[in-house]
Amino acid sequence: MFEWIVRTITDLGYAGIVFLMFLENVFPPIPSELIMPMAGFAAARGDLNVWGVIAAGILGTILGTLPWYIAGALLGIDRLKALALRFGRVLTITPEEVDQAVRWFDRYGYVAVFIGRLIPAIRTIISAPAGVARMPMLPFLVWTSIGTGLWVGLLTFAGYLLEAEFARIEAYIDPLSKLVVVAVVGVYIWRLVTFGRRKG
Repeated sequence: MFEWIVRTITDLGYAGIVFLMFLENVFPPIPSELIMPMAGFAAARGDLNVWGVIAAGILGTILGTLPWYIAGALLGIDRLKALALRFGRVLTITPEEVDQAVRWFDRYGYVAVFIGRLIPAIRTIISAPAGVARMPMLPFLVWTSIGTGLWVGLLTFAGYLLEAEFARIEAYIDPLSKLVVVAVVGVYIWRLVTFGRRKG
């Protein structure tokens, strides 16, 4: 996965970042924790502009949140939970976790969209209850953009600053990135295995 992410960013530039961040929001096992630091690293080398990288990351995230928002608005909570029950093993989302996101939204209102963008467990599905509640599109996009901007900016600048120390840590980058991928895939597999128990 690491090599594929690097190749996509290298070959497609900003469009590749948009594409990867879109997928990250639709299919959680693709981690933004790898995508954006690598894009920031490319910016530090002069291959891309750092602000363009952040803008591409925000755009890809917003595009990735829209299917969840639209699904919530069109399906409603009951059918959304039925969808989670049917396909939740692949998405690793249970009906109970949909309920949790709805409760989170009910408790914090529009701000939940902002806060949810910063929390890995909530980030993927917080857009669905916003759609269920028919949150107006403009506030949804504004709060999503602010929360996403903080997250994407943090990861991008981490990769950007990492480039300055590249000579020291070059030998550790590839093993560390593979460790991150293994950890992310491991968590995904664990969620697949424990899906039935969490569903009950």
